[in-house]
Amino acid sequence: MSPLFLLLISLVCSSLFMVVVWNVAMRVGNAGIVELAWALGFTPLALLYRIFGDGEPIRQNLITLMVVAWSLRLGHHLWKRIKNCHPVENERYRELRRGVSGHEGFFFFWYFQAQGLLLALLSIPVLLSNFDSRIGLCSSDVLGFALWLVAFSGEALADHQLDLFRKNPANHGKVCSVGLWRYSRHPNYFFEWLVWVSIFLFVLPAPWGWTSLFAPALMLFFLLGVSGVPYTEELALRSRGEAYRTYQRTTSSFIPWFPKKGS
Repeated sequence: MSPLFLLLISLVCSSLFMVVVWNVAMRVGNAGIVELAWALGFTPLALLYRIFGDGEPIRQNLITLMVVAWSLRLGHHLWKRIKNCHPVENERYRELRRGVSGHEGFFFFWYFQAQGLLLALLSIPVLLSNFDSRIGLCSSDVLGFALWLVAFSGEALADHQLDLFRKNPANHGKVCSVGLWRYSRHPNYFFEWLVWVSIFLFVLPAPWGWTSLFAPALMLFFLLGVSGVPYTEELALRSRGEAYRTYQRTTSSFIPWFPKKGS
């Protein structure tokens, strides 16, 4: 099966998958489940590419492990967040509903389809790696996998530290500035982006692997300019006010770094 035909299959499957997710979201009144579906959607695509790809098996197995482990961990984390969310739908999607009042079904249908398209497009590096027939691993493969281990562990640790902080009743209304959150206001987003950098490095030596640069670039755009840092900071300022402004003045926004004096 050719890579292009396999990509077309992934586009169709991602679109149909999001139709199902949209239907469920409209029934339960929680559009936020699209985030969970998006994260978990990489697992079947990675397995599809592994089954039908004809590349070096060692490289196929490694890239599949990287994507599936990241997808399932993130999916589990998002599931816990959705399950414990009160009210059922978080503020991001409640605001979207208010903005398209009376046309929610139509709007979210195409919003979910856009997520499906993004899912398929971001899986392209995984597809290319599964068709990389070079024998053995090269330095870029090893570097990419090593960076993935750091990124995967860092994202998991950041999420765990934030969960522990929020579970402590004494921290209600306070700003999390412990652990990795002392060095970055968004360490989870930073390591999430680093996951995509690691995948790019892993696939770089493959034929057309250099085109995968779009994946970390696109993720950086979304995290820093669209739905990541800006929206999260806006919500934090609403709920924590001056305490969060102080945190902004003393702590790096994205890349972990030592806090400024007075933190």
